[in-house]
Amino acid sequence: MSGDGHHLTSPKEDGQGALLAMNRALNDAKLDPQEVTYVNAHATSTPRGDVIELKAIQTLFKNQSNTMLVSSTKGSHGHLLGAAGNLEAAFTIRACHEGVVPPNVNLDEPCEEARAVVCPREATEWRPMGGKRRVAVKNSFGFGGTNASLCIAEYR
Repeated sequence: MSGDGHHLTSPKEDGQGALLAMNRALNDAKLDPQEVTYVNAHATSTPRGDVIELKAIQTLFKNQSNTMLVSSTKGSHGHLLGAAGNLEAAFTIRACHEGVVPPNVNLDEPCEEARAVVCPREATEWRPMGGKRRVAVKNSFGFGGTNASLCIAEYR
């Protein structure tokens, strides 16, 4: 978790709040960023917020950004506010279990930053890195700069 407290609804431009939350989640789980192959993004379809989150993802996962799967399920179920993180974590757990990443529904015109990662528009097979287990990061960012990230890994 982290709190940047920058603005009620908009994250700070440098994405440090998101980056810090993801780093802390990985450290707590004793995982290396190289093990992560999927990010279930907060992605509320706000141009500024989505770009800042994508920049933070690209910074943290710079060595695998062109193969990093990034999707958000909000396009299918809408923003459920306080319940969004729970439902999206469930989607991520199911994706981890079944080996299929959910699509980005209603993603018509990806921003430039989205082109540096893989943003699937259809359900996509999720292969674990090097034949090991699947590892994901789930982001949830709240009003006032509250940022939470959770690591979800396939059990083997």
